[in-house]
Amino acid sequence: MPRKMQMEVSILLFFFALPLVLAQLQDGFYKSTCPTAESVVQEVVQDEFSRDRSLPAALLRMHFHDCFVRGCDASILIDSTNETSSEKDAGPNQTVRGFELIDKAKKSLEATCPSTVSCADIITLATRDAVVLAGGPNYTVPTGRRDGLVSNPGDVSLPGPGLSVSDALKFFTAKRMTLNEMVTLLGAHTVGVSHCFFFDNRLSNFKGSGAPDPSMDRTLVAKLNTTCARNSSATVFLDQNTSFTFDNEFYKQIILKKGILTIDQELALDKSTTSIVSGFASNGTGFQQDFAKAMVKMGSIQVLVGKAGNIRKNCRVFN
Repeated sequence: MPRKMQMEVSILLFFFALPLVLAQLQDGFYKSTCPTAESVVQEVVQDEFSRDRSLPAALLRMHFHDCFVRGCDASILIDSTNETSSEKDAGPNQTVRGFELIDKAKKSLEATCPSTVSCADIITLATRDAVVLAGGPNYTVPTGRRDGLVSNPGDVSLPGPGLSVSDALKFFTAKRMTLNEMVTLLGAHTVGVSHCFFFDNRLSNFKGSGAPDPSMDRTLVAKLNTTCARNSSATVFLDQNTSFTFDNEFYKQIILKKGILTIDQELALDKSTTSIVSGFASNGTGFQQDFAKAMVKMGSIQVLVGKAGNIRKNCRVFN
């Protein structure tokens, strides 16, 4: 078969296979094998959230970083060893947190339903539950994911905070996510935080100009300079208004030039996304509905189902 034809066939097979994967994820997958699976995860999340209201941001970031590398297979949870590095060693994952919560949920599930509930499903369920506790949408999570057998730091390639809309979109389209879904998922920054070193280039001498980024509100520049001057590793809220509430305030803030990260502010400036941002800023219910749909779709990226992968007994190590 000619090479061009082989490539076309491979592409067709890829797109035809995706609906089959989605079909194998099921609502209530553990109904018969572990009926309490979702309630166990929910209880663990509620307990942790009562002590740490920043938990939704942590789990949303973990879930995104997991799904956008090798698919939603919990490869981000694997610990490195003296002999082998894992995804946790990659630069973008150095500040990912929330692993202890996943461990706690897995320990409870193993006591109740040994070798049944995947770590990949625990991440997905826990993220949904944390979003709900922060005031976000309560959506049904299809389950049935299996855990991956590979965790390689060299595989980690994620969109950075300093990208333009067009460059960020390339990462999303590679995972079959649309422009609208990208803008929707970035709305998770409504409960997000960032270290100063991810955006301090915007606070002074922006692109060698000797001045701050002109697209950032001057009052916000002064406030952030005060915070970041003390410690470049300090963290700030990406939504400076309702920081712990999952709402549409993020979009309202970036319209007012109060986006912290470059990519956040670019959403309000780029012609391809301004109307989407305006729409979400004026329609909080619409944002939450679209966010739920986008999360379900993201949670199905390159999942392992059936006999692929396995069910880890400990989320941090391969069986």
